[in-house]
Amino acid sequence: MNLSRLAAARTDSGNKVRVVQVGAGKFGAMFLAQVPSSPGIDVVGIADLAPDRARATCRNIGWDAERVAACRFSDDAVALIAALRPEVVVEATGNPAAGIAHARAAMAAGAHVVMVNVEADVLAGPLLAAEAKAAGVVYSLAYGDQPALVCEMVDWARAAGLRVVAAGKGTKYLPAYHAVTPDDVWRHYGLSAEEAKAAGMNPQMFNSFLDGTKSAIEMAAIANATGLGVPRAGLAFPPCGADDLAHTLRPRAAGGVLEAAGLVEVVSSLERDGRPVARDLRWGVYVVFEAPTPYAAACFAQYGLRTDATGHYAAMFKPYHLIGLELGISVLSAALRREPTGAPQGFAGDVVAVAKRTLAAGTRLDGEGGYTVWGRLMPAAESLASGALPIGLAHGICTTREIPAGTVLRRADVQPPAGIAAEARAAMEARFASPPKLA
Repeated sequence: MNLSRLAAARTDSGNKVRVVQVGAGKFGAMFLAQVPSSPGIDVVGIADLAPDRARATCRNIGWDAERVAACRFSDDAVALIAALRPEVVVEATGNPAAGIAHARAAMAAGAHVVMVNVEADVLAGPLLAAEAKAAGVVYSLAYGDQPALVCEMVDWARAAGLRVVAAGKGTKYLPAYHAVTPDDVWRHYGLSAEEAKAAGMNPQMFNSFLDGTKSAIEMAAIANATGLGVPRAGLAFPPCGADDLAHTLRPRAAGGVLEAAGLVEVVSSLERDGRPVARDLRWGVYVVFEAPTPYAAACFAQYGLRTDATGHYAAMFKPYHLIGLELGISVLSAALRREPTGAPQGFAGDVVAVAKRTLAAGTRLDGEGGYTVWGRLMPAAESLASGALPIGLAHGICTTREIPAGTVLRRADVQPPAGIAAEARAAMEARFASPPKLA
């Protein structure tokens, strides 16, 4: 609870934490907006495919001319990291291959890695975390994003001696969303295509939030970081509000929806008929835990926790997350405490590509949030055993046979993926073939 004081001390010493950020999109811009008011942090370089646009973003979010002039902008992240040798690199591109390359460039420069790019983390995060440890630097999930916030809640519960039954986040979900494409995504957000374009919103990225892919990726990251298990049938997205977490997210044997205790799960803010859930957690995160003793259960009641009917299951939740506005917590934790705000410990969960429609032989896949596939959460052991195609590799390659709608794609169904992402994934699988034990 003294992170701000440690940061202030770095400011007073004239030795702020020097940061290079890669990617100046919405998440990155939110972090950059906080930098002028955040103690101990100095962003000395920003890499983006469009440096002039990144420079304009900095001006638009409130950076003064002096700060903009002092920051170095480039379209070559690897060269920028090597030249500036920062203390921390923030990777916020969303591209798995780019994320892997930039993380390794950071390690080579002796910099800690804050991986906003959860797509890269789920594809090869356990390997990257191991490489960072060998290099003597920290590899961290990004605070403000839901996976790191959930990891914090899981750690809190376990440190307090409470058994974690379920953990995850909320989202807006209906089964029909799995088939949504970038062409019709905006009506589900209550926006026109013109309004979304004017706001600089990427339809494929926002579609990944809606079609279930981003939820699957984030839950896999949480499972890999905490050792929690993954539902064998994939995420169920049960409709559930804050007051019903402890009732709904119990094992089936206790009257809930979980196949077992100790799983990740996402709750929907919509009933299956489209009606809104009362006190929904669309923007929030949660953890459900079990009292270890009758005495602890009695304390739950005495201090007002929402519990199930037995009084033994209870929940804590955070109704909102502030995304990039909170990212400085990760930067400071890595640099000043040498602690990640969540990091992969093993390979428990994977996200595999599922056909959105019947895909003819020769169809070019367009990855997360696109027209061809969505991402489903799957236990890593089952993904490997079945030869399923990871969503992070389902981009730019063609199918070699017809794939019926709703079918999990196998690696045998597509051209062999190539490049740094495929190579890192193969190395990660070879090293982390067995998932961590269920916590």
